[in-house]
Amino acid sequence: MEVKLHDIGEGMTEAEVLHFFVKSGDAVKADDPLLEVQTDKMTAEIPAPANGRIEELLVEVGQTIEVGTTVLTMTSAVSPRTASSTEGPSPVEQSGGSKRQPSSTTVTLPKRNKPIMASPFTRKIARDQGVNIEEVKGSGPSGRILDEDIYRYLESQESEQKEASVTSEEMDGEAVQAIPSTRTSEPETIPFKGRRKQIAKKMTQSLHTIAHCTHFEEVDVTTLLEWKEQSKAAGKNFSLSAFFVKAVSIALKDYPIFNARLDEEEELIHLNRDHHIGLATDTEDGLIVPVIPHVEQKSIYKIQTEMKELTAKALNNQLSRQDISGGTFTISNVGPLKGSTGATPIINYPETGLMAFHKTKQRPAVVNNEIVIRSMMNVSMTFDHRVADGGTAVQFTNRLVDIIESPQLLALEMI
Repeated sequence: MEVKLHDIGEGMTEAEVLHFFVKSGDAVKADDPLLEVQTDKMTAEIPAPANGRIEELLVEVGQTIEVGTTVLTMTSAVSPRTASSTEGPSPVEQSGGSKRQPSSTTVTLPKRNKPIMASPFTRKIARDQGVNIEEVKGSGPSGRILDEDIYRYLESQESEQKEASVTSEEMDGEAVQAIPSTRTSEPETIPFKGRRKQIAKKMTQSLHTIAHCTHFEEVDVTTLLEWKEQSKAAGKNFSLSAFFVKAVSIALKDYPIFNARLDEEEELIHLNRDHHIGLATDTEDGLIVPVIPHVEQKSIYKIQTEMKELTAKALNNQLSRQDISGGTFTISNVGPLKGSTGATPIINYPETGLMAFHKTKQRPAVVNNEIVIRSMMNVSMTFDHRVADGGTAVQFTNRLVDIIESPQLLALEMI
């Protein structure tokens, strides 16, 4: 007996095979589900037309098949209940003769008064968890069943089982005593308000508004570290973070598009002349971004002094509104955290770019055709693809890399 995909009356011409409930050799009863298919309008199960045994599956999961395609073959133990032969069964003889057994069967998918709306993945979750999806109440639009509805249903079932009274037992001939039900402990909660809630709103606004794009590059910081040690020996110590801030500012002079702000209503891109660099700072209460204003006018040592002051304020929750306003570009230096080799940071809306500096590791590198050990650092540049293109972002990053790898270039910029 051939079981075929039949038009269920929704104007369908094809369907995708989502899942088989049976395999070759399985015994099935009439109306048992054989497989599940997804049309452009609904998901439905193809039932067994009669009692029998599965012979061969003729299509694969994930395959899109047309109406009339044979999906499997099976032997039939009794006459089909919900099938019609493609050859047409013989009518019942008036003399009491029996029907001829059809050699090919086309199965009509059962119609529901109210189709169950759920994605194939949600249905898979229900199957894997042993949940009858018809018993689940959907919380999505028009009653659509979502993934969380399946898990919520499982939790409610588990809760009911735990709260049910436990069967009593006689102990040592004494009266039957009820065993108290067990309850799970309440989960610990963290208030979702204040700074945490504001961070969430800002990140959501950024992701929903900006066309994020990130590219990565590696930087050889060996010469910079040597230069830093030489400066320290001469009594002029500086932090790498302050150097990175200044290097970014120099690169922004050549590529001001990343120091811009897009005004969609006015259909204008504002190129900011001033470099107000934000510093992503990790605090106990969450991420905060204090701003160093007019970096283009300041030395590395002035930048370093202001960085220390702003970081101290951030950690002690003493930042003023002015300290965190007006940023035009943000830097995230996660290297000191010793745990990041790459990331795709979220832009600090309404800015256009964000540069993240990751941890430095000693790695083999080829220099002058020789393998040597160098101190290498990864950087990730995230930008608003509505404002700038990937080629320009690469050029900007290359300019920054040149300054970091050859720190003497910075001195030339100061002349």
